Amino acid sequence: MCERYRIPHSQFRGQGDGTWTDLDRRKALAYADYVRQVCAHCGTRTAEWDESVGGDEDAYRAITHRCVGCQILADKQKTVPDGDDGFGVKVALIPTSVHAALEFARTQDH
Repeated sequence: MCERYRIPHSQFRGQGDGTWTDLDRRKALAYADYVRQVCAHCGTRTAEWDESVGGDEDAYRAITHRCVGCQILADKQKTVPDGDDGFGVKVALIPTSVHAALEFARTQDH
């Protein structure tokens, strides 16, 4: 949260006046170092798997999970034409109520 809102940890905890202390800076640098070690694809760090540094080769289990939203996006993406007709076409999820309001507004314009 601190990184997202660019606030010192002490302020997040409700202490201090928002001035970055030496401890806040050390915590921010340690967190940045930690984040650099995290794999962008799977979210783990090498040390978590490496037994020589206290990790465990069985630290995680791979599971499957179906996200209905991602499935709907993938299905809709298949309808985007190839070539020039499909360039710039984006597929997005919007709430059904918003879609209905947009459709209603579109029919009122004509």
